[in-house]
Amino acid sequence: MTASNTRSLTDDLGFSTDSRPENVRRNRLGAFLAAIRSWFRAWRRTRPFWGALWLIVAGAWIIYWMSFDIGIALTGGWSYSAGYVMGGALIMFGLVTWLAPHYKSLSGIVAFLIALGAFPTANLGGFVLGSVLGIIGGSMIWSWGEKKPRPSERVTSGG
Repeated sequence: MTASNTRSLTDDLGFSTDSRPENVRRNRLGAFLAAIRSWFRAWRRTRPFWGALWLIVAGAWIIYWMSFDIGIALTGGWSYSAGYVMGGALIMFGLVTWLAPHYKSLSGIVAFLIALGAFPTANLGGFVLGSVLGIIGGSMIWSWGEKKPRPSERVTSGG
């Protein structure tokens, strides 16, 4: 890369040292987006993010493939409402895992069992894909171990 390419790349990312008002605005936006990305990465490291995401996708998939109006599901009994209950429970456990990761063992095991239960009750668990995603997500949550936050600076021992 040449110096001109590097300079334009840093300008595009918002890390320019130019003091013109339009470039200062872009610089502030770039710094703000970098701070949000850094915060999100730190937040994601302290919880089973991907397992919970798979649970939420599995629950949405099961609800999508139930294909009953909510009125019919409420009046038709368990066979009509099972997909909404199972899919909603998977979404709820995914959100609980994101917001309260110390309940990961309970939510992972219960979500795994709900995904298994969705297979016979809710259109084969969203035509198998919803149940498989729920089983994978619940397993990922249950087996997750918290990572320690990365230190901001390396401490070297003097000697």
